[in-house]
Amino acid sequence: MVEAMQGAGVVVTGAGGGIGAALARRFAAEGARVVVNDLDADKVKAVADEIGGIAVAGDASAIVAEARDALGGTVDVYCANAGVGSGGSEAADESVWALAWDVNVMAHVRAAHALLPDWLERGHGRFVSTVSAAGLLTMIGAAPYSVTKHGAYAFAEWLSLTYRHRGVKVHAICPQGVRTDMLEATGSAGDLVLQPTAIEPEAVADALMKGIEEDRFLVLPHPEVAAYYQARAADPDRWMTNMNHLQQKWETAQ
Repeated sequence: MVEAMQGAGVVVTGAGGGIGAALARRFAAEGARVVVNDLDADKVKAVADEIGGIAVAGDASAIVAEARDALGGTVDVYCANAGVGSGGSEAADESVWALAWDVNVMAHVRAAHALLPDWLERGHGRFVSTVSAAGLLTMIGAAPYSVTKHGAYAFAEWLSLTYRHRGVKVHAICPQGVRTDMLEATGSAGDLVLQPTAIEPEAVADALMKGIEEDRFLVLPHPEVAAYYQARAADPDRWMTNMNHLQQKWETAQ
């Protein structure tokens, strides 16, 4: 058991299924009081009923106040998990880019803006950002997703370096493939890059709890991502060449 989670007020967005539902279940199992959020009210209610949580349906960008009230006035942990897996290139419609930016980045910014005054006054709070290995590396065939997940990671990093001395803890979860509906929607690119090493959502929740226990910012459910990240930083040109070979392999298979 993670002692810090017992009795904690936790909010998980995008928790109607996939990683979010797994996080909600795990926090509840650790003894936390959990607000389950998603746009789909039926899914929210189902997960909340299952874990003895509180259902708060709606846009993840605007539920902090309602979630705080539902938890009796205090949010201890906020999991910014809701996301969209927008594929496409630079030619993707601007509405696709706008949605990816709004959900994958700005929802995190808005939540932090709403949470930080209370956290800074109390001297503690925990912000969990579900990013993606794409936010550290990149993903072929998905420019809007890759770019905005880089943004989500950068914002989590900024939060951590800015407020850690004031008691705010930040965790950035960066998995590769996870067996969810979002993975299924990645199509042939996901089949090539993500499916071979895909893990269950529960493994992501396990990795987060270990990251919380060890007080680590970067949470890697796929440990090999650390080596990829180091290789990318050590020799960017070689990394980009290898990724381009992967892009060519994908194009040839189309």
